[in-house]
Amino acid sequence: MKNLKIILYLLAIFFSQKNTAQVWVPDNGDGTYTNPILHADYSDPDVVRVGDDYYMTASSFNCIPGLPILHSKDLVNWKIIAHALVKQPPFENYNRVQHGNGVWAPSINFHNNEFYIYYPDPDFGIYMIKAKKAEGPWSEPLLVKSGVGLIDPSPLWDTDGKAYLTHAFAGTRAQIKSLLVVCTMNAEGTVVNNDEVMVIDGHDGEGTIEGPKFYKRNGYYYIFAPAGGVPTGWQTILRSRNVFGPYEKKKVLEQGSTTINGPHQGAWVTTQTGEDWFFHFQDKGAYGRVVHLQPMKWVNDWPVMGEDFDKNGIGEPVTTYKKPNVGKKFPIETPAESDEFNTSKLGLQWQWQANRQINWGFPTSMGYFNLFCQPTTKNIFNAPNLLLQKFPAEEFTVTTKLTFNSRFNGESTGLIIMGLDYSYLCFKNENGKLYLNQKMGTFDKTVSETETTPLKIENNTIYLRVQIRKGGICNFFYSLDDKNYQSIGNEFKAKEGKWIGAKVGLFALAQEVKNDSGNVAVDWFRVTK
Repeated sequence: MKNLKIILYLLAIFFSQKNTAQVWVPDNGDGTYTNPILHADYSDPDVVRVGDDYYMTASSFNCIPGLPILHSKDLVNWKIIAHALVKQPPFENYNRVQHGNGVWAPSINFHNNEFYIYYPDPDFGIYMIKAKKAEGPWSEPLLVKSGVGLIDPSPLWDTDGKAYLTHAFAGTRAQIKSLLVVCTMNAEGTVVNNDEVMVIDGHDGEGTIEGPKFYKRNGYYYIFAPAGGVPTGWQTILRSRNVFGPYEKKKVLEQGSTTINGPHQGAWVTTQTGEDWFFHFQDKGAYGRVVHLQPMKWVNDWPVMGEDFDKNGIGEPVTTYKKPNVGKKFPIETPAESDEFNTSKLGLQWQWQANRQINWGFPTSMGYFNLFCQPTTKNIFNAPNLLLQKFPAEEFTVTTKLTFNSRFNGESTGLIIMGLDYSYLCFKNENGKLYLNQKMGTFDKTVSETETTPLKIENNTIYLRVQIRKGGICNFFYSLDDKNYQSIGNEFKAKEGKWIGAKVGLFALAQEVKNDSGNVAVDWFRVTK
């Protein structure tokens, strides 16, 4: 009985801690938090409160499943609970890798007891999906406004029953940019009308203006919009008594004397206790656009964000601050990272580079994930079947255990750091023998790749490791026993992808089509300090 109690106690500890990361925890445990609250690439975040619960979504571009749904009870501790977009349309387009395309800045709202997400695809238009529960199931994407270059939609259901949508434009597609429009839509939000009214031209004082979020308060219509560019800009607020303007404008958040560059684009949330908070991202290069949380208050019907450290009337981001008052305390929790592959579902932290195909791999009930060697591309940069997850912190270590069951010459598997520059450990079948080396590549209109001299490996089970230091500096290692790790290859500096941060993950590739491809059994994938 005593031993049983000990086992149950240890299991309780394990399950209570299973959603807590080792590498970045924003909750300091003393009633304060430290930014960023998510040190991972949840770019263009939007947040909505429903009762005592908070839900976040973010851009996902070509990564599938897309539109991650995160949940929190206190605005600081978050976990991934679902993805709203299982497969991205048009399917024939997104079955192939489309770096930088796909799901740009979305908005999430709760209206008439349903969740609504409006998301833009800059090559096709604005889509809407909805669900009764944030966990899903979510409806199939409905193209509510067709058009090239339409981005960053945000709806507003007014108190008189009328409905509106604001959005921006991508200059690369529309040949116009740095302006925001407001148009009407039907009450159901399923048809967005072509009656746009321009409410601001950002060329006058804002540089670039985009990413609007639409709100109404105290008789004013508000559009929160980032300006000045992604890595260097600020948060601008527009307000008007008329939905179509004219709008006044005010800069309310900037880098100022802090080290937080480009604090803008996010979401305003009011807690159940009446506090106001603002979420925004910060572009950190290879680490992607990480998420910060700023205190917010209203003064003369203008929002004031962060703290005005240099006393110029414009807020600046805080680093450590008192946690939001949501009425009670909640345990520390973080998005999933490590995966033991002990369940029949793939962890929610994983994404592919395109719409998943059935022959790429399966979870199993046998304690591993099975990836199949597929000839999906001529180079790994455009391989749709890379299984990847976001960088979770500035410094961390990833170790994985693989058993390579190769059947044909040229099949390979390994551990990859993926971005516009990339590097990976390649475990490959060469004429019936297994070899390991490091490969490094870069993308500049075309892909160029170099590699180190292969090492012959006598065992088909191998442990691969990458250590990431501040600045995205990566070093690779391997082991045959998970005890003695040997350095392999050259130091590599991670680089962001196309509009996304660098990612880390796994692959299984082949050089030619076979009727019984080899596979790799991934026993575990662990993210540690």
